[in-house]
Amino acid sequence: MKFRLALVLTCLAALTRLLPHPDNFTPISAMALFGAAYFSQQVRMMAVPFLALFLSDLILNNVVYSQYYTSFTFITSWWIYVAFALVMLVGWALLRQKVTPGRLLLASLTASALFFVVSNFSSWLDSGMYPQTPAGLTACFAAGLPFLRNTVLGDLFFSGVLFGTYEWMTKRQLAGKVARV
Repeated sequence: MKFRLALVLTCLAALTRLLPHPDNFTPISAMALFGAAYFSQQVRMMAVPFLALFLSDLILNNVVYSQYYTSFTFITSWWIYVAFALVMLVGWALLRQKVTPGRLLLASLTASALFFVVSNFSSWLDSGMYPQTPAGLTACFAAGLPFLRNTVLGDLFFSGVLFGTYEWMTKRQLAGKVARV
């Protein structure tokens, strides 16, 4: 039951990426944290969230944003997957043993910071929009600051929804089993 619930919640979170939303207000980091916290087997912990991210990326890249690509696109940036893996490590380190509101808050804020650093560093390194100098890196990070607010809000919102729904549903099911005894 718990695996199926975690699977469904992860898939639903991935599907919300297809809905209209403010820039960077997405469930990506929440999915990584959630997978690290609740999928008991390491293979599932890695596979389910990564697959959900990949499949939603396929739809986004080849349907929603297809006008920006000249051919079928599997992955637009490996850096996003690197950031996702780092966030999973944060989730594993902070949430694997015990999920508490304080740990979840710390994990979500750390995830936001990690995503900000990795995504902006990759833009500086790969986009050609900024000179490959310390000043260019600083300019890139400064240009990314307006997006940080929505990243933090999205991570906190989706983490709250995923973790809160999971906890509520599992406690509700446990209470139902006790009431039937």
